[in-house]
Amino acid sequence: MDKKQPAYGGQAVIEGVMMGGKHTTVTAVRLKDHSIEYYECPKRSFPLVNMLKKIPFIRGIVGILEASALGTKHLNFASDAYDAGPKDRSSINSEEQKKTSNAGLIIGIAIIGVLSFIFAKFVFTIVPAVIADLFKPIAIFRGQTSQILLEGFFKVILLLGYIYFVSLTPLMKRVFQYHGAEHKVINAFENDVPLTVENVQKQSRLHYRCGSSYILFTAIISIALYFFVPIYPLWLRLIYRILLIPVDLGIAYEVLRFTNKLRHIPVLKWLGYPGLWLQLLTTKEPEPKQIEVAICAFEEMRKRDAIYEKSQVNLNSLKVNKGV
Repeated sequence: MDKKQPAYGGQAVIEGVMMGGKHTTVTAVRLKDHSIEYYECPKRSFPLVNMLKKIPFIRGIVGILEASALGTKHLNFASDAYDAGPKDRSSINSEEQKKTSNAGLIIGIAIIGVLSFIFAKFVFTIVPAVIADLFKPIAIFRGQTSQILLEGFFKVILLLGYIYFVSLTPLMKRVFQYHGAEHKVINAFENDVPLTVENVQKQSRLHYRCGSSYILFTAIISIALYFFVPIYPLWLRLIYRILLIPVDLGIAYEVLRFTNKLRHIPVLKWLGYPGLWLQLLTTKEPEPKQIEVAICAFEEMRKRDAIYEKSQVNLNSLKVNKGV
């Protein structure tokens, strides 16, 4: 692609898709009467956060925490809107507007999202280390190299097993279908294909920038990091594992960005394939109506993003004129 395009992203929610732009995020949810309901959450600008997001290895940590907080708000809306049904959509919207204006509640929801992510990261970090340590009495698994490789093996197996068994539930299968729909829409946009259901359906459900790839990269990179710290005794091993979590997150994000830049180079694009293979589990082929929801979310996000962009230009222009 010759022209530089915006790097849009998103996530699947209950019976819908959230799409994120430069200035705002929009979720489209298919209600029980088959209508589509929208929820917008503008991105808030904080000077310190914006500065940190420009620093390599730090920006990945800030980005994932920000995404966890923002994603939780959209997940809450999607769940409430779908459960409430079409008759109660007005009350849901008014309630969400109250939430949006309530700074305390916003912070609370954000904290829940961040804490959920941190808790999951702790579980997938500590449990493999404890399991690997149980094999210490066996001579072949007593050395540092064998212990770290064994720990890495259990970490990947735990991750893949969890995703696989979760994907067997009807609810998560539909969420993974919407995840595939989200990827297809973004791929269609990046390939400059008109966003029709038929065109989008032909696109790949895999994408290099996916959070699934990021999760796998954290698992792989952590194995390499563990060679630089002691593994005995167990309590010290666990402390180092926890301390290395932000380092792991920061490096994995840079690797994800790097593989995305190389995805059009024939040989180097293979670097991103492990993450794509994991997406075979975290995405499913979507139905046409699910693709329609993803397209609506994307187009609504683009429309509202353009409004914010135009208002920003007008504001800057007004400031310049006042300065003159």
